[in-house]
Amino acid sequence: MDNKKITRNDVVKTVDKHGIKFIKLCFVDILGQLKAFTITRKELEHALDEGMGFDGSSIEGFARIYESDLLLMPDPSTFNILPESFDGNKTAVMFGDIITPDGKNYEGDTRYILKKNLSHMKKMGYDEFMVGPELEYFYFKNNNRPEIIDDGGYFDSVPVDESSDLRKKTIEVLNEMNIPVEYSHHECAPSQHEIDLRYSDALSMADNVILYKLVVKQVASKNGVYATFMPKPLNGVNGSGMHVHQSLFKNGKNMFFDKKDKYFLSSDAKHYIAGIMKHVKEICLVTNQWINSYKRLVPGYEAPVYIAWARRNRSVLVRVPQVKLGKEKSTRIEARFPDPGANPYLAFSVMLRAGLEGIKNKIPLKEPVEADVYEMDAIERRANKIDILPGSLLEALEETQKSALVKETLGSHVFEKLIENKKIEWDMYRIKVSDYEIERYFSIL
Repeated sequence: MDNKKITRNDVVKTVDKHGIKFIKLCFVDILGQLKAFTITRKELEHALDEGMGFDGSSIEGFARIYESDLLLMPDPSTFNILPESFDGNKTAVMFGDIITPDGKNYEGDTRYILKKNLSHMKKMGYDEFMVGPELEYFYFKNNNRPEIIDDGGYFDSVPVDESSDLRKKTIEVLNEMNIPVEYSHHECAPSQHEIDLRYSDALSMADNVILYKLVVKQVASKNGVYATFMPKPLNGVNGSGMHVHQSLFKNGKNMFFDKKDKYFLSSDAKHYIAGIMKHVKEICLVTNQWINSYKRLVPGYEAPVYIAWARRNRSVLVRVPQVKLGKEKSTRIEARFPDPGANPYLAFSVMLRAGLEGIKNKIPLKEPVEADVYEMDAIERRANKIDILPGSLLEALEETQKSALVKETLGSHVFEKLIENKKIEWDMYRIKVSDYEIERYFSIL
């Protein structure tokens, strides 16, 4: 059944047909952390018709001063069944829309924010925002400290590899939940892995990213290890990114494709890339929202630090993949800067709006930079007018605070709450004495 066409009655019939006793209702807070509460079959019809009440402070992130009752209205199109191997009991799961007591969409609901930005896209004449994220993560022995469980490297396939078995088990669960996986492999760093979801519309994908992270962590836990999407858990090796492939469609046609262009890119695609590059410093706080995110965004570890685009060059911010070159459906751009710690609803929203601003204002696209930017010195980068991403959460925060684009994209409520959350996080970080400081200064000062 096409999930987009699932109705309230379909949900009830499916729950009864499969003897499902528990339904997990899900949403995320402003920072993208999964929140959920479980209802029984007896409450299902009431939940679908009236919504279920919960405490509004649970979606405020660190800044928990908001106290009010809100309602979670389940979205039947998100209905899914968690396999028994995953949860012990056969449990259904649904995401929902957060509603105020007077029946309006809650401005702090990040899923609603993505919906609003997709509506903005449709007013500009596009039908769908298609995305395909590549989420990297690490397996460790436990959640106390980062001890690796394998010494593999990029695309390694080691016989009797515990990590490979974990990936297979994860993919089996995702397949049972009708979350299609394109492929999986070992990543560059020891104990680092990647499972790529097959591209889909942005709203469905944002829901699936949240479920994907849950499944990866749960399967790992059931097998006695710990999975983390922390952007940079280990010193001296690559961090984890969430490269996001994206394209705009209209009437089933990929609007990024132009067979007559030497790059097979339409003017829309070029302006879209230019828009992302122009606004990336402003949106970085959303796509890379943690202190630790900026430990990944440093030169030398494959993370894109320099604001440039290319076709083959993997050291740049935006790449145009060359797979199936000249094929309409596969033409897309790849934003390489986001990391998997981001709230996907907000990350997809700000990238979309930055790209649409590029199209709206016909921002010209510079020539691609195919040389390795990491090998350039500062003079060469200046000569090529290559700017750099913020170097810390504080720098990103300063860029975002003055961004009209981000404020319009997120709405005033989430914009202000996100800024407040990140100021709290920065203050928590800057007053903490780190191991580095003890090791560096304790014995000499």
